[in-house]
Amino acid sequence: MSMLAVFLGFTVMGVMIVYFVTEYWETDRWETLRNYAAAVSLGLTDKAVMEDDKATFQEQYNDIIKDTMRTLTGGLESDIVVTDSDGNIIFISENAEQVYSSMSVPKEYVTKAMHNDLKEKSDFNGIYDKRYYIVGVPVQKLQSNGMVSIGCVFVASNADKYEEYVVTIIKIFCSAGIVIFALIFCVVGWFSYQLTKPLGQMAKAAKAFGKGDFSVRVDVKNNDEIGDLAKSFNSMADSLAASEGVRRAFVANVSHELKTPMTTIAGFIDGILDGTIPKDRQNHYLTIVSGEVKRLSRLVTSMLALSRIDSGALKMAKQRFDLSSTILNIFLTFEQKLEQRKINVLGLDEMEPIYIDGDRDMIHQVVYNLIENASKFTNEGGDITVNMRTEGSEAVVSIVNTGEGISKEHIDFIFDRFYKTDKSRSFDKNGMGLGLYLVRTIIRQHGGDITVESVEGEWTKFEFRLPLSTQSEE
Repeated sequence: MSMLAVFLGFTVMGVMIVYFVTEYWETDRWETLRNYAAAVSLGLTDKAVMEDDKATFQEQYNDIIKDTMRTLTGGLESDIVVTDSDGNIIFISENAEQVYSSMSVPKEYVTKAMHNDLKEKSDFNGIYDKRYYIVGVPVQKLQSNGMVSIGCVFVASNADKYEEYVVTIIKIFCSAGIVIFALIFCVVGWFSYQLTKPLGQMAKAAKAFGKGDFSVRVDVKNNDEIGDLAKSFNSMADSLAASEGVRRAFVANVSHELKTPMTTIAGFIDGILDGTIPKDRQNHYLTIVSGEVKRLSRLVTSMLALSRIDSGALKMAKQRFDLSSTILNIFLTFEQKLEQRKINVLGLDEMEPIYIDGDRDMIHQVVYNLIENASKFTNEGGDITVNMRTEGSEAVVSIVNTGEGISKEHIDFIFDRFYKTDKSRSFDKNGMGLGLYLVRTIIRQHGGDITVESVEGEWTKFEFRLPLSTQSEE
C-alpha cells in the first residue's frame, strides 16, 4: 500500500514537471518566433518605398534582406515569408521557396497579421502537410496620416520539434523515474523488512505460546515504537511464563492437597467398615477423618473465594459490628491448640469494643487466617500479642508472634497469589499460598490495607487497617 502511494505520488509529480517544462518550452518558442518576425519587420520598414499606396523595395536591398532571412532561418530552422497587404509574396526564405511557389498567403491570415494577432498551430490553410507554429506581424511605414501597414512577415516553425521535445522529456523522466522508483523500492523494502521483522517474530512467538512454549522471545534491536512493542511483548511473555509456572505448581499442589486427605479419609473409613480398626480406636480415627474433612472444606472455600475474586463476583454484605468481638471468638476456637503448644496470648484483656462497617464473614476469614498463621508459626512456649486501637478514622489491628520469622528475600512476596509459605517458613507444609492473598484482597475491598514486618529468628508482625463505622453507636 505504501509503495502504491509512492508510485502515485511520483507519477503525479512527473506529470506536473512534464507539463510545466513543455509549457515553458512552447511559450519560449512562441516568443522567439515573434521576436524574429518583429526583427525582420523592423528591417523592412527602413528599406520600403511607397508608390501609389503600395510598398516597394529597392533592388540594392534585396541581397541584404535575403541574407538576414537566411541567417534567421538557419538558427531557428523555420520559414520566413514577407507579403504585401494583399498577401502576395515579396520575399521568401530559401528553404520555403518550393512550399510557397506560385502561392499567396490567404487573406484571413494577412488580416490577423495586420492587427498583430496571428499566433496559431496549424497547417497554414493547407500550405503545409504538417502542423506548424505560425506567427504573423505587420510591416508598418510612417506616413503623413500616421503608421500604415504595408505588408506582413510570417514566421513558421515545424511543430514536430515540439513533439520530439515532449517525447524526449517523457523518456528522460521515465528513465529517471524507473531508476529512482527502483531505489525507493529497495530502500523502502529494506526498512519495511527491518520494521516488520519484530512483528514476524512476535507472530511466531504467539503461535509458540498457543502451543504452550513460553520460552520464545523477540530480538529487540530498535529503540523506536516497534522496539518498545517488542520489549512489551517480551515482558508479556515473561509474565505468561511465570503465570504458567504458577499455574502448574498450583495444579500440582491442589492435586496433592486433595489426594492426601481423601486417601486418609478413604483408608480410615474402609478400615472401620471392614473391621480392621477395632471399635475402641474408631473414635480416634474418626477424629482424624473429621480434621481432614475440615481441611478439604477450607481448601474448597479458598478456591471458591479465589474464583469469585477473579470473576468480580465477590460482593460484600456490609453491616455494623464489633471487631474486637470477632477477634475474641476466633481466639476461642484456637484455645485447645494454643494450650497444647503452651502459647501465651497477650493483649486480649486490654481490647475495647471498636465498630466497623463491613462484611462480617469476610472479616472473620481475614482474622481467622492471620491467627491461624500466628498459631502455626509461633515457637512452642512462645507468645502471640494482639493490639487493637483507633487512629483517626481507622481501626488498627496488629498480631505479633514470636518464632522463626520471614526472611527478607521472601517478605515482599508473602501476599502474592499461590505463594507457598513453606519457602520462607519450614513449618508450613500444607499451605496453598492463597490465605494471605485472600486476606489482602478482602481488606482492600473494605478500603483498608495490610502490612507485614519480621525479624528473622525473632518475630513477625501483621498489621491491618479498616475504616471505622460511620454509624452512631446505639
